Amino acid sequence: PSVGLSQPWRFVMVDDRARRRAVIEDFKACNADALRSYSGERAAKYAALKLSGLEEAPGHLAVFAEKTDQIGAGLGRATMPETTEYSVVAAICSMWLAARAEGIGLGWVSILNPDRIHDILDVPASWKFVGYLCIGYPQAECDRPELEQAKWES
Repeated sequence: PSVGLSQPWRFVMVDDRARRRAVIEDFKACNADALRSYSGERAAKYAALKLSGLEEAPGHLAVFAEKTDQIGAGLGRATMPETTEYSVVAAICSMWLAARAEGIGLGWVSILNPDRIHDILDVPASWKFVGYLCIGYPQAECDRPELEQAKWES
């Protein structure tokens, strides 16, 4: 589903080793910055979390929203232009549910610098970075989210 039949999603498979390595390095830098924003017990909890599968996942998929495409002639976006990104998120969610139904894991890595990812992948300027997905068969199945298990909110 997409607002106004805009279909604004743009998927980029990241197969190139150098680009993957650059994404991993960006994650490490952003993750270190995030860790510095915490202190005490919260910092210790954060440092113990597994926040990406970038090293392990066989599939890397960057997802963008095309911001200037006129497909759909702007229908439904005049008063709420953010629905372009919402349509992309709906596509990600649909893909995530379909993957899980087949036993495939999908993890959304959000600890990245969008401008840096844009540069690493050399995508058109009109594309807005929405998410970076790690795809593969999970090493373990969990009934509860890992952040819940780690008691992140306690």
